Amino acid sequence: MKRLFLLALLSVLSICSSHGRRIDSSVPARIKNGVITLKTPVRPAGAASALQMRAEPLKTVRVGFIGLGMRGPGAVRRFTYIDGVEIKALCDLEQSNVTKVQKTLSGRGLPKADEYVGEQEWKKLCNRADIDLVYICTDWLNHTPMAVYAMEHGKHVAIEVPAAMSIKECWDLVNTCEKTRRHCMMLENCVYDFFEMAALNMARHGLFGELYYGEGGYIHNLAPFWEKYHGNWRLAYNKDHRGDNYPTHGIGPVCQAFDIHRGDRMTRLVSMDTAPYVGAKIARETHGWESYAEGDHTTTLISTARGRVIEIQHNVYANRPYSRLYALTGTDGYAAKYPDKGICVKGEKVELKEVDALDLDKFVSPGLRDELLSLYEPDFAKEIKEKAKSVGGHGGMDYIMDYRLVYCLRNGLPLDEDVYDAAEWSCLTELSRLSIENGNAPVEVPDFTRGDWNKVKGFSYAFVK
Repeated sequence: MKRLFLLALLSVLSICSSHGRRIDSSVPARIKNGVITLKTPVRPAGAASALQMRAEPLKTVRVGFIGLGMRGPGAVRRFTYIDGVEIKALCDLEQSNVTKVQKTLSGRGLPKADEYVGEQEWKKLCNRADIDLVYICTDWLNHTPMAVYAMEHGKHVAIEVPAAMSIKECWDLVNTCEKTRRHCMMLENCVYDFFEMAALNMARHGLFGELYYGEGGYIHNLAPFWEKYHGNWRLAYNKDHRGDNYPTHGIGPVCQAFDIHRGDRMTRLVSMDTAPYVGAKIARETHGWESYAEGDHTTTLISTARGRVIEIQHNVYANRPYSRLYALTGTDGYAAKYPDKGICVKGEKVELKEVDALDLDKFVSPGLRDELLSLYEPDFAKEIKEKAKSVGGHGGMDYIMDYRLVYCLRNGLPLDEDVYDAAEWSCLTELSRLSIENGNAPVEVPDFTRGDWNKVKGFSYAFVK
């Protein structure tokens, strides 16, 4: 009987490996009822849940930046406009990048920051006693190792997206945060887009009824940018890794609206991709690579514990307009930003003049749409909106992201994006690959809260009372 069971299991594994590969996960995995399931590690000794975690308030947030190539310089510049911040250190592989950012500081009348230049110099920055926050803007593969090291050395961390590139790395972030009690925030700026924040607030106030379908994605032709990544790291990563390698811009805003790990959780996903028509051509013509893993377009469908579905798409090769595909569908309404920005709501849901003309099959007029977006824009966003747009960063959402991070650290509040968000949104990278490489098999989404996903009731921003 045991031998027959093993033969049956091997048969299932073969069926789920139509591309010639068996399950290849960064953590222990198995097939259960036709679903690829991943082992949940035991919480480390001395660790505790990080839900709604608070840390001691910081009068001044002393920050060190690692990675000053593409995203780092803009982050440093934004921080020069935020009160209660001291920029203590700058780190990069290239002296020229550090020198350029020093000019930003001097141009804003600020003192020169200490410099760290070289392959392992980031560790010296993390070892300093006079730094509270380490802000990481390096290539993807360095995000988790740097964040874990920084937390282990008593620092809060902010990590560019994605925060982790494997399930193991997701658990490394969660376990380290839970044990050290240091904050770990992934810098997902799209949740601070003005439309997404207003739509989230509308959902929280019931304008769309019960949400049941969400859409998100990252459709962005990166042809003008490939050569700007230091050492060509992004194209090189895509060469070797199939799946949705950049899921967080699409999944983040939908997860907040769906209260993921705050009353709901993602349970299972299935992914499919196209052949790498454009990607392989770029790789061959620019680098002579004969193989290329990432498909041009990847689509992932995700189910949740409350019976909802989320659709996420990824395409960085398409000759088509930029889109994040953001859309929320509910029993009583709908909101979408791409390709056309619009809102559908029932008349009785809003106290505005034009309600008698509302039709759930049509967008409200542009005038009423803008009135609704203004009415439901969060108060804190209204207060800093002009400054955010003036400072910039994707229309101001980058500034709001940094502002909220510093505000919460200074006031000892839970962060808007916690370590579980970082893990949940980043885990789609490996899970989508597992699904695709095993014949589009369903894959279980780990519960990074270890059973606590329903203890917090709904997403909310924390403020000083």
